[in-house]
Amino acid sequence: MLLRLSAVANAPLIPGETLIFLDEVQVCKEIITAVKFLVEEGSYKYILSGSLLGIELRDIRSVPVGYMDVVEMFPLDFEEFAIANGVSERIISSLKNSFEKKTPVDTLVHEKMTALFELYLIVGGMPAAVNKYLETNNLQEVVREQESIVTLYKMDISQYDPEHKLYIEEIFDLIPSELNSKNKRFILKNLNEHFKFSRYTNSFIWLKDAGVALPTFCASEPVVPLRMSQSTNLFKLYLSDVGLLASMYMNGIQIKILNHEKGINYGSVYENAAAQELTAHGFDLYYFNSRKQGELDFLIERNGEILPIEIKSGKDYTRHAALNTVMDNADYAIPEAYVFQNDNVTVIGKITYYPMYMLMFLERERLDEKLIYKLDLDALK
Repeated sequence: MLLRLSAVANAPLIPGETLIFLDEVQVCKEIITAVKFLVEEGSYKYILSGSLLGIELRDIRSVPVGYMDVVEMFPLDFEEFAIANGVSERIISSLKNSFEKKTPVDTLVHEKMTALFELYLIVGGMPAAVNKYLETNNLQEVVREQESIVTLYKMDISQYDPEHKLYIEEIFDLIPSELNSKNKRFILKNLNEHFKFSRYTNSFIWLKDAGVALPTFCASEPVVPLRMSQSTNLFKLYLSDVGLLASMYMNGIQIKILNHEKGINYGSVYENAAAQELTAHGFDLYYFNSRKQGELDFLIERNGEILPIEIKSGKDYTRHAALNTVMDNADYAIPEAYVFQNDNVTVIGKITYYPMYMLMFLERERLDEKLIYKLDLDALK
């Protein structure tokens, strides 16, 4: 293989300096097994990439444990999108300081960042769509790029799971309309009223593992750990990229968002952006629903505690009966909650109201990179 690479490469392969990048490895899965021997040979560094690897890696004959690190990639999150559009590190740092100290953002900066977030709802984070916007500033060109990506997704579905492709494609096509419904939950009877969740389980798992959709399961109680109270047959299904979601709405939603028109369900688009951001930052997605207490958009676990999150697209963002009920419940003892909306930072009691663009600062706790520990065993010598 290395001999053939050297024959077709347009540059010399230099031991210790050359990086070999192998793309679309899902069409030749054997290379993932063979990379062990390439690494052992030691001359070069390797990067393997491809689509649907969450699906394709299941059937690998032998995964080279210890020879390969796996990095899961996501669409650009909002911070990356902001940097790509020229927002300086100084502004990002200032915004993060406001997030951490819960202080208002400069009015001009707030207005510009809100406008940039609205643009993100349209362009999203798929690299090809972002590049197209940066090159042309033409939203029609961006939509065409997004429609091409959606078409490729459907081709992948038919190519890599022909047995269930009809179920998977039907679920995929229903995501925008299900999110646009009143409760945003995925209703199986919209597929076929005679089918049960078990019939579709593999199709939902395929969409998740392929990186196409983000299932958000219902938690029966807002308590740690959320996985223990997860209901597997109650869930919402978001798209992996909010820009792709906007492109699948056939009512010119892009212009309506920019013009702040009424009559569109901003809530579904805002929530999809939130699900995308939380996923990129390593959070598992849950929501809370109770007949007595109402529904919360998201629950996440952070610093060993539950953090309720509400996403509000309108002016009445301080009205949230379900959140108030949960926060007042002494049995849950939840210390704080966040509401993300369009206005500046304010704090009322245990609830902090952040602008939507500050979702980019909501991250999981991280261990110190220098977690060095040496046990003193002198007494045993």
